Amino acid sequence: MLRISKITDYGIVALTTMGRHEADLPLTARDVSEGSGLPLPTVSKILKTLTRAGILVSHRGTKGGYTLSRVAGDISVAEVITALEGPISVTECTDHGHAGECDHESGCPVRGHWQVINRAIVGALQGITVAEMMLTEPVQITADRDAPVPEFVSIEEER
Repeated sequence: MLRISKITDYGIVALTTMGRHEADLPLTARDVSEGSGLPLPTVSKILKTLTRAGILVSHRGTKGGYTLSRVAGDISVAEVITALEGPISVTECTDHGHAGECDHESGCPVRGHWQVINRAIVGALQGITVAEMMLTEPVQITADRDAPVPEFVSIEEER
């Protein structure tokens, strides 16, 4: 099953909480925790990781806290997932850091297909922003009209 981690899910929730506030007013980890309903220790960990990735900016001092490094519409879900989980890949052979680790990779008849699938998933996630995640209605993802649509043949049709 393809599933993002709870930390990444919480990271998106934290960012949408931050995106709903004035961009130039820093929020503390406690503010984000209270605004999102997420546990403070988890929020603190997420905010530090997102700061290291350049998605957030940390402000020191008594009126310090965290702000988005740019507007929420310029931060993609793919960027957040990569910051919190590492490269997005559905199989080891689509993860450039782990390519070559599968014993069957060189002769695998489906490797190229997994790479196409991985690019489609990454592309879809790059096309959704934190600002869109803040909307009350889900974002509609449409397929690329120029992309070839595979024909599926049912088992009954093959007989």
